[in-house]
Amino acid sequence: MMNPAEILTATIHHGQEKIKRPFLEKAVLGFIGGAMISFGYLLYIRAIASLADELGSLASLIGASVFPIGLIVILLGGGELITSNMTAVSTSFFAKKVTLSELLKNWLIITVFNVLGAIFVAFVFGHLVGLTGIGAYKTELLSLAQSKINASWSQEFLSGIGCNWFVGLAMWMCYGAKNAAGKVLAVWFPVMAFVAIGFQHSIANAFVIPAAIFENGASWLDFAHNFLFVYLGNLFGGSIFVAGFYSLGYRRQAREQEELKNKEKSY
Repeated sequence: MMNPAEILTATIHHGQEKIKRPFLEKAVLGFIGGAMISFGYLLYIRAIASLADELGSLASLIGASVFPIGLIVILLGGGELITSNMTAVSTSFFAKKVTLSELLKNWLIITVFNVLGAIFVAFVFGHLVGLTGIGAYKTELLSLAQSKINASWSQEFLSGIGCNWFVGLAMWMCYGAKNAAGKVLAVWFPVMAFVAIGFQHSIANAFVIPAAIFENGASWLDFAHNFLFVYLGNLFGGSIFVAGFYSLGYRRQAREQEELKNKEKSY
């Protein structure tokens, strides 16, 4: 496992690589990212729907334990997720390796295609296939969607911060792990924690609320209101609480490590 200063350097590099991708790559990988997070949430619903009444909060823990498959696929198999990019690209920005316009362009493209991927899974697999449209699965879906919609804007914003604090840490530690098993563990537990706690993830919500809309359990206005404030919270959590704090905490050590490596190369 890398030390935190080494992870900072690695994250800066990953952020730069995300910026370098041409539009088509961003679009395709953004769609994949939105779809994979949605499959994780779909798995959550299918896993706990029949257990929610009997097991209560324990059912949420069971669902939370399977949800991380989405982010694991993205970080190990490939994909772009805006909540991760809020951390990685911000870290590169704070290191003055990317410009503000490059950061904003990346965030816009990835956000749009994440949402498209999420809505695609909600409509095709949730609604058309019927995986969230019948029986206990529909009941659980509508309950989840209403719990998110009924939150106040301040709750949505603060919940978004908590969520992406954990997601950013998952990505951060994944970049620091040196083998596949370590990367899986690094992602699994922080993501499981934010889901079990009940924090809100904007792209996951772009699956669950539209899925509820397709079952006549919510409106697009409900989705727009929720997405805005959760997204802003996610942005604050990833860019400030992870990228900002760790940049401040470890940039001196990262710089010293780079200087030491350069000296060793010169000998």
